[in-house]
Amino acid sequence: MYLYTTAMKKIYIFFISSIFCYQLVFADVQVGQIAPNIEGKLIDGQSYSLNAYRGKVVLINFWASWCEPCKEEMPQIEEYLLKNRSKGFEVIAINLDKSSSIESAKKIMKNYSFRFALKNDSHFSEFGYIWRVPSTFIVDQRGIVRKNGLTGDPKVNIQLLEETVSPLLSSQ
Repeated sequence: MYLYTTAMKKIYIFFISSIFCYQLVFADVQVGQIAPNIEGKLIDGQSYSLNAYRGKVVLINFWASWCEPCKEEMPQIEEYLLKNRSKGFEVIAINLDKSSSIESAKKIMKNYSFRFALKNDSHFSEFGYIWRVPSTFIVDQRGIVRKNGLTGDPKVNIQLLEETVSPLLSSQ
């Protein structure tokens, strides 16, 4: 009887833990809903907060220095940013590298003008577990999610930016 009770307790604890972890991993960030805030410290030491960018369209890009698709899309994000920053477009790139790879990330980011933060200096848990890179979210001027980086095609290119961001910028 004791083994049965102990085994049942372990199964119950596992079940409850699984439900809790599922909620953390698959946070409910949905297109059309208000984006949770992201905040932290940029690599240059300045504080940042997604909420502070209300009134602007913000692309939030979760990436890693070892991720080839991440590095391939960055020049296109930069090109679009340079053309549209004056219209109210901003980019926050959050690097998900381990501490041992931060220097690689810094070297890559020297080529780009967008804001850059490290995962350990950022608070984004309400976005859920970022299980793939790149993962890119687009948030409009009112703080509404327009692209969820954890669903659909993860690829960001000029065409996607023109189709998703440009209409938002012209509606200001």
